[in-house]
Amino acid sequence: MIWVPLLLVAYVVAGVGCARVCRASLAAARPHGSPGGARELTVCEAAYLAGGPPRVVDLTLVSMHRSRRLLLARTGWATVVDATGGDELERAVLAAIGPGGQSPVPAVRPVVAAAECVRLLAEDLVERGLAVSEEGRREVASGVRAVRAGFLLTLVLGTVAVLLVPAADRSPVVAAFALLLVGSGLCLLIGRTEAYPYTRWASPAGQRLLAGLSRTDPPTALATRGPAVLEPELRAALEG
Repeated sequence: MIWVPLLLVAYVVAGVGCARVCRASLAAARPHGSPGGARELTVCEAAYLAGGPPRVVDLTLVSMHRSRRLLLARTGWATVVDATGGDELERAVLAAIGPGGQSPVPAVRPVVAAAECVRLLAEDLVERGLAVSEEGRREVASGVRAVRAGFLLTLVLGTVAVLLVPAADRSPVVAAFALLLVGSGLCLLIGRTEAYPYTRWASPAGQRLLAGLSRTDPPTALATRGPAVLEPELRAALEG
């Protein structure tokens, strides 16, 4: 029965990880805001719920390009055409590009994503119960890492345990570790579901609103599905 201590270690590590990811997933699904989340989403709000701050930046850049206030070149550079920002997001883009009027898109994106206007947008969505808080996202990600580590440890300990017992006595060892691997795999699947396709950012209430949005309107399609819906030139510009 030398394999039993190895099984107990694997159960403890995997159990802690599964408990963490399940608790974090339940907390992320619990509404934190007021019932005010039921009103219609703006395109920027949809972009945040579907892809977070980077998607909001991409939406703003493309919107400015289409309105001829900004030129997005295939080479990945953004050039200011009209320095008059229409809202806080556009002004944040212009500030990130700088007084020279030109900047690579990869350099602009993180600056705008960290801007105050994007933070306030996120806070409003969290307050309305439509977005998962930053703490909730960290908890889910940490839980997924713990479950993955437990899964790998179970594989290693299970292999060692099988090698330590005679071939005739291996069936219960394999069954015990296989059961633990199945449980860990299911918890890992739950955690991964929380991060795909846009559940990293949107709460269940936010996901329901996103699901009801039009897929034919170009700005909404970009907000919900990302740069994949754009023409090749604009995709190349955003990818830098």
